[in-house]
Amino acid sequence: MGGLCRPLQVSMVWLAVLLLLLLGETVNTAQEFDPYRVLGLTKSAGQAEVKKVYKRLVREWHPDKNNDPGAEDMFIKITKSYEILGNVERRANYDRYGQMEENKQGQHQQGFNRHFHNSFYFDESFFNFPRSGRDFSDSKYLLDHAGFNSKVLPDSFKRPYLIKITSEWCFACVHIEPVWREAVQELEPLGVGIGIVDIGYERRLANQLGVHRTPSILGVVNGRVTVFHYSVVREHLRQFVEDLLPQRLVEKVTDKNYVSFLGSWHVENNPSVLLFDQVPAVPLLYKLTAFAFKDYVRFGYVDQGLTETSRLLHQFNINSYAPTMLLFKENTEQPADIIQAKGMKRQIMEEFVSNNKYLCVPRLVNQHLFDELCPIKQFHRRRKYCVLLITGEEPGFVPGNQAFLTFASSNTKDVLRFTYVYQRQQQPLCQALLHNQAPLFAQVVVLERRSPGGKAVYRSVIGGWNGSDDDKTRLHEQLELLQRDPSYLSYDATLPELNNELSPVSLWINAAYDYFLQIYDDLLFSNWREMMPILSLIFSALFILFGTVIIQAFSDSGEEKPPQKPKNPPKTEDSPVFTLLSPHPASRPPKKDFVEVTELTNITYISNLVKLRPGHINVVLVLTDTSKNALLRKYAKEVFSFSGTQTLHFSFLNADKHSQWMPSLLESCPTAARGDEYSSPFSGRPRDFTGHVLALNGHKKYFCLFRPVFTGDTDTGGESSSSSSSSFDEGSRRKGGGRLDRLGLWMERLMEGTLPRHSVPGWPGLDTTSPSSSPAPQN
Repeated sequence: MGGLCRPLQVSMVWLAVLLLLLLGETVNTAQEFDPYRVLGLTKSAGQAEVKKVYKRLVREWHPDKNNDPGAEDMFIKITKSYEILGNVERRANYDRYGQMEENKQGQHQQGFNRHFHNSFYFDESFFNFPRSGRDFSDSKYLLDHAGFNSKVLPDSFKRPYLIKITSEWCFACVHIEPVWREAVQELEPLGVGIGIVDIGYERRLANQLGVHRTPSILGVVNGRVTVFHYSVVREHLRQFVEDLLPQRLVEKVTDKNYVSFLGSWHVENNPSVLLFDQVPAVPLLYKLTAFAFKDYVRFGYVDQGLTETSRLLHQFNINSYAPTMLLFKENTEQPADIIQAKGMKRQIMEEFVSNNKYLCVPRLVNQHLFDELCPIKQFHRRRKYCVLLITGEEPGFVPGNQAFLTFASSNTKDVLRFTYVYQRQQQPLCQALLHNQAPLFAQVVVLERRSPGGKAVYRSVIGGWNGSDDDKTRLHEQLELLQRDPSYLSYDATLPELNNELSPVSLWINAAYDYFLQIYDDLLFSNWREMMPILSLIFSALFILFGTVIIQAFSDSGEEKPPQKPKNPPKTEDSPVFTLLSPHPASRPPKKDFVEVTELTNITYISNLVKLRPGHINVVLVLTDTSKNALLRKYAKEVFSFSGTQTLHFSFLNADKHSQWMPSLLESCPTAARGDEYSSPFSGRPRDFTGHVLALNGHKKYFCLFRPVFTGDTDTGGESSSSSSSSFDEGSRRKGGGRLDRLGLWMERLMEGTLPRHSVPGWPGLDTTSPSSSPAPQN
């Protein structure tokens, strides 16, 4: 028994000696390692220089690009050196104690796993596969092809996404899993989107992303996909996300440039936010917030540790012990809102900026901003009135503009939104509201948008606007009257789409810069297979460009086609915006810029009324031969903004051909005939229904009636009284234009479902009192 123990003791002694030798070699190696020497830097080098040198060396010594046998070891040393020097806290610890704060065993083990594509080690985790080959915590991040295109791509214009490409039988994926989890726990609370793609199940999505190996990590920003090429450590993933963000998101602000930064609201048309903090680099959380609101707010950063910011800190009385955010609007001397907290959270910052996205009086520079500031009315209780100042850029308008800003700042109500436009920049909108006038002074218009087609009701403030006390009093009185009586806006107009004043040149430059960076990055790291989509796009664009030039060069310019007569004549003030359709829909004109009006005859009566599809309504105008042209022009103008509705059809009925149809309809419905002076056979007046409009629901057998208006008095929905019409002679009744005033407001009530409905037991037959009515010609 003693003989057996002696060899065992000798073996244990030799094992101990071997372990001591290995430990001594490891300690010597650790002592000899100098990150400054590896990167070729001195201790006085700044963080920007460290980052620049690291990027240059890692491209030079990348094992995929460098065939040197020691390239992989050198690459690991470079990466390890940047882990120490790239982080301010780790670099300070190394300068003091000569070592990193993390466990050395973990670093040593991590160093062997840098280049996970070529080598990896096995441990017990390889043989403890979870069900379905992945951790259950990853299931909420799984992406499919439809989810990526419907959610991730649109959302990537507001926040960056970090996506891991993996599969169930990817052994190398286990090596990066601990680092991936740490990065997710750090970046997701900051606002970074996380996604996981299983290449075994989502081959279609993998082909779209251009990824053909696992594991891989991608970044998605502004719909653009970028591949991560560096070693998988938490610092690299964080830096990768930061590099994905566009340049110049946050401007460094000091005592020298803060006045110009805050004063640029007039040009940028956006508020400004200043973040005061003690760290020299801009926090990633602040950059992500700036990226999410880049279209609304300008962001600046103030380093409290610099001597160049002392005056700025003193002027706004900044507490240096906690990060502070100040938001400025038109007043650059006093912040409009302020927030201060030691632990800034993403939800707090986003809510703070979201509540202050607009200036007190923003300028309407495009249609998108107009839709956000002055939304279309959907319900009666959600009215939004837009108080619009039409002014100019000349110095003479400046006092009035400033007075309008002062008035808006003291009248902050949710129902009111104060805005302004420059008449020279938005001429179509100003012409629609001012009736082609070019006033020499500013004008205030209060409007409410009614439909997506541009329909709006408005009223101009009498006397213009020059900023005097009388103007402010008059505007305040009219706004108070408007809130008590919404019918105060008695004029209606169809507003054109606003001109986009934002220059697209800068947008093209930024997009081209991002794509050039992507091509440069792919040329350094990607193989030709991953470069094929970009190269294919470039060559396709060149082929189309030069192909077009060649075809035009060899084409016979002498052969010219004879001029063709346009199908639809241009619209003028004298030409109606309507097209008469024949009863047989053989060739229907385009719906754009026209209102399709069909004549209600014996041929179209059954299909357009009696057997009208459920939910559809036919809006019928009653006219005569003498008033046909004038009424149709006015009719088309009033209903033009509703012509895009699929359930509305527009027709007209000729009373000279079918004189008994209207009396028969009203006699079958006493509620509609009540108050109609023409419906009674004992009234002693001829029955004239010219200008009446009916909304006919053939399926449910009811109709809504619009009676013509003969005066300019306010009328509710076209239900004019008989006294107003009796004040006109027969000649004025024959005129077409004035009868359909207020028809647009009646159509609004029809769409809202607030008009009275008159039920009928059945539709009367369509008599013919004249020779056979032929189908209306198509114009």
